[in-house]
Amino acid sequence: MRVTEDDPGAPCLARHRHEPVTAQRDDRAVPGGPAPRNGHAVRNDPAVPVPVDDPVVPQAVEAALRAHLDERLGEAATTDPVFAEEVATRLRDAALRGGKRARGQFLWWGWRVSGGSPDGQRAARVLDVAVALELIQVCALVHDDVMDRSPVRRGGPSVHVDFARQHRRAGMRGDADSFGTAGAVLVGDLALSWADDLLTATALAVPEGPRLHAEWRAMRSEMAAGQYLDVRAAAAGETGPDQALRIAALKSALYSVERPLAMGAALAGADPRTTELLRSVGRCAGVAFQLRDDLLGVFGDPCRTGKPADDDLREGRLTYLRAVALRLAEEAGDTPAGRLLRAAGASRVEEVERTRAALEDTGARKVVEEAIGRLVRLGERRLAVLPGDPAAVAALARLVRAAGGLDTPGAPPGTGPRRTAPTTSPGRDAAGAPGKDTPPRRGTAPQRGTAR
Repeated sequence: MRVTEDDPGAPCLARHRHEPVTAQRDDRAVPGGPAPRNGHAVRNDPAVPVPVDDPVVPQAVEAALRAHLDERLGEAATTDPVFAEEVATRLRDAALRGGKRARGQFLWWGWRVSGGSPDGQRAARVLDVAVALELIQVCALVHDDVMDRSPVRRGGPSVHVDFARQHRRAGMRGDADSFGTAGAVLVGDLALSWADDLLTATALAVPEGPRLHAEWRAMRSEMAAGQYLDVRAAAAGETGPDQALRIAALKSALYSVERPLAMGAALAGADPRTTELLRSVGRCAGVAFQLRDDLLGVFGDPCRTGKPADDDLREGRLTYLRAVALRLAEEAGDTPAGRLLRAAGASRVEEVERTRAALEDTGARKVVEEAIGRLVRLGERRLAVLPGDPAAVAALARLVRAAGGLDTPGAPPGTGPRRTAPTTSPGRDAAGAPGKDTPPRRGTAPQRGTAR
């Protein structure tokens, strides 16, 4: 299972999953709008349904990210020019090669629905945290590509592949792939360091700093735990849907949605009830976000997603989609499908295609699509009782639907033969998916009546 990618490095990924507001640059100040930040004005595109006083969030995050990376790259050059050119520049390029800034959007709207103002110095601090989230995302993606041996990211070569190519072109000594791995690990480490630097500076500058930093600390540990459980599950041949959902939650759903929402609430000084409501919304949207990514990782078009559509199948990763398919195959007595789905990985093209067909034919794709719909609807019900600016709440609701791919034209329909659902425990649906009225619980494996 890959780290959640919110990336249109291939621009069309937005059509499948997270259709955020579109970002366009405009160097002119906007009458009555937010002030320019770091030389880039942010404007309200009339085609984008956001509250009138808010910036186009992906554009604002992009401008802040570029400015911060330029500053850090200058600092790197004073440390060592080779380090700056070959390591820090690759970090910058990885960060700016696509990306829809989904985490920054959830952060922003968590801030706004909690009473935060769309402009002023405090809003600039929110954008700083959004940049930190983008940098830690770079760390996660670069390291994930190394562990998954994935050659492509955001429509271009993965960082470790790019380093290996440099080694071969230059005729360096030693193993090119080992050099590539070492370089990519350092790029990821540097991204994490820069993210920590920026988050810490922000936390020290605001009264809500301790709350903000507590969320950040928890998020970093959750990401590492999820990544390890992912690797371990593949090695141990684990197949349970509950474990698949736990990994999805820890590895990507929490840091993609729930923690950014909670950070926004923390920066706004939100009361406990508002914060917990946002956490609940984030748990629903975050799992839906990852389940959609799992579907795209098998059924998506690489030309549109910017990444291979067979990595999970080749590596034998435990995803909820795969776990559901195996359970359905076993309940139906489909031994050939069960054998395919239990295999450590699909090494040949024909094996990949047969495994993909099994995921469709068992009805697992449809089960996952339905689970996404239930999670999004539950998140919307939580939002309905959220206090705050109605326009900001509505913007967050649209983002929740986009996270599950429900407002995006061309999303995979999840059609295919549906087999009789296996027997499950109370509070669960077929194959153990979250029930329609059961909110997820944070940071734990899905138990009865939970979606985590």
